[in-house]
Amino acid sequence: MNPSKRRTVIAGNWKMNFTPAEATAFINEIKPMVAGKDNCDILFCAPYVTIAAAMEAAKGSNIKIGAENVHFAPKGAYTGEVSAEMLKAIGVEYVIIGHSERRQYFGETDETVNLRTKAALEAGLKVILCLGEVKEQRLAGITDEIVGMQTKLDLADVSAEQLKNVIIAYEPVWAIGTGLTATPEQAEETCATIRRVLALMYSEEVAESVTIQYGGSMNEKNAAELLAKTNVDGGLIGGASLVAEKFTAIVDAAQ
Repeated sequence: MNPSKRRTVIAGNWKMNFTPAEATAFINEIKPMVAGKDNCDILFCAPYVTIAAAMEAAKGSNIKIGAENVHFAPKGAYTGEVSAEMLKAIGVEYVIIGHSERRQYFGETDETVNLRTKAALEAGLKVILCLGEVKEQRLAGITDEIVGMQTKLDLADVSAEQLKNVIIAYEPVWAIGTGLTATPEQAEETCATIRRVLALMYSEEVAESVTIQYGGSMNEKNAAELLAKTNVDGGLIGGASLVAEKFTAIVDAAQ
């Protein structure tokens, strides 16, 4: 982390977990545990049906609530989808875009990720943009090329001003839900690569201001070591975000 240059963000991605009642109970449980821990931004990205309940429970706390995905069209015949304006209308501030599970299971491409990113930014949302390599790409030694290409494609036509509302989450796909984690050195190396690409796309000053999270199975045991790295500015947390004690330990590591 480099808090003198950019904000640390610890974000939970609940994925397809928690009913509205369960979300309320969880937020009420964790609120006192993270109260006053203001050296980082704390948020949970929730399934659409739990957002309202989670936001109500989080009122008056230092916890923010986001969404897990958004469509690129403002309205239309897109059954089952939710637009950026819909999220904005209910008070959502953050949205995850391009998560590896969306790419793997639901056909998301760099093109649609870019469209969703631009739609969200134009609506005034803050974007957590996910990118990362699969195991075969890591083993082939082309991680830098893959994340560099994704960074360029996913942020195509995004201005430097808009980039102020983008957080990048580096998530090695081989480390998501597998119990595997990139070593702190691997995480630092790839986050630094992303920052170098941003410097080429924008400027070094702009690149240094962008928060880059690590999102591959960060947990209460490895968070401190990962967050100690210069270019790792927080975490996008999966499984550990469902357990108050584990998530709080990660927030503590960011303090």
